[in-house]
Amino acid sequence: MTTAQLTSPYQHYVYAYPHKTAYRPLPERPSLKALWAAEPKDALSLYLHIPFCEVRCGFCNLFTRIGAPDGLTGAYLDALDRQATAVREALGAGADEVRFATAAFGGGTPTFLTAAELERLCDIAEHRMGADLRAVPLSVEASPATATADRLTVLAERGTTRLSLGIQSFVDAEARAAVRPQRRADVEAALGRIRDTAIPVLNIDLIYGIDGQTEQTWLHSLDAALAWRPEELYLYPLYVRPLTGLGRRGTDSDPAWDEQRLRLYRAGRDHLLAHGYTQQSMRMFRRTDAPPQGADDYACQTHGMIGLGCGARSYTAALHYSFDYAVGMHQIRGIIDDYVTKDDFAHAEFGHPMEDHDEPRRRHLLQSLLQAEGLQVADYRARFGGTPADDFGPELGRFADRGWLTDADPTTLRLTPEGLAHSDAIGPELFSPAVRAAMADYERK
Repeated sequence: MTTAQLTSPYQHYVYAYPHKTAYRPLPERPSLKALWAAEPKDALSLYLHIPFCEVRCGFCNLFTRIGAPDGLTGAYLDALDRQATAVREALGAGADEVRFATAAFGGGTPTFLTAAELERLCDIAEHRMGADLRAVPLSVEASPATATADRLTVLAERGTTRLSLGIQSFVDAEARAAVRPQRRADVEAALGRIRDTAIPVLNIDLIYGIDGQTEQTWLHSLDAALAWRPEELYLYPLYVRPLTGLGRRGTDSDPAWDEQRLRLYRAGRDHLLAHGYTQQSMRMFRRTDAPPQGADDYACQTHGMIGLGCGARSYTAALHYSFDYAVGMHQIRGIIDDYVTKDDFAHAEFGHPMEDHDEPRRRHLLQSLLQAEGLQVADYRARFGGTPADDFGPELGRFADRGWLTDADPTTLRLTPEGLAHSDAIGPELFSPAVRAAMADYERK
């Protein structure tokens, strides 16, 4: 890493490790049956990916395409059904042995689908995979334009416990600056429909660091969100990434922009803490009296994730795998077209091996450390036979020197408030050399 990389607080948004740009084609194409044979199957996580949006926001580098020609969403659900059938067969064990503890629909925008298509999506999760959606936490992502009454009714009736709405800003000019065309009146109407469905947890996503945003307008958006008393709020720093709409302005580190984002982050954090929210991570804030939702997003240190859809990941102890990944529109469309005509879903196509004993340690450490509650040293020792200091002494020493680690409780490795603010610098410093090299060699497409 260069000095600039070390000093910038905004390196990578670490929501999974290893990052998908470290995945490569798997020449041996291992069978899913072999991959899952020895895996525990009594508390699996299920994720279904819908790669469609009505618009592509200027900051978005997710695997999604704008719109869908006639018949494409139906063909995609057909392929998802075929994949679910193959994966459930590969799991092998009987219905009593395969149990799902959580479920989520993400994207893209799952509510891009019609109400009838959402019913079919739920049927695939339940009837093909065996997930009881009404008995486990079910999180669904939505946008204001697609959070229509008929779609929300389906989601509520099928057991949705958490609805995450990407708003980003309640200021129309800021939404336009982020290349997210929306009007506040439409956003407020969508929030009203969501609250009418009585889905237990509403999450609102907001972004800071948008061009033209000030501390005053940032707090204005926060207050507009707080008026709806959301059970959760996610505060995201704006990133400008290659191949995105905003990427044309360049992606080099800008110290003034870094300082602006840090200033807005601290203002937002303090505002939410003063209004009855607790901080779960750099991004996530939960209302103190909100109903529990099980494991927090991005707090998954264990394996047992089954992802369905062409942008979803699956995690076993030995391999993290998915399909091909792209950001560019032309390449994404090609990958989706290949997926909807695919018949063989019994093998892993792209992935990153996790058999090196160092990688699971890194994954556990960074995904625990980036949570406000930190990492229990005893849990780490029970799992890996040593302590984090044994395995990552130099890295932890650097964090401590920068004031990012607290020594108040020797049983817990925990970030200071300033450490949490620098989570997007801490995470990448814990990437292994092999993962870092693979990410650097990734050919953007």
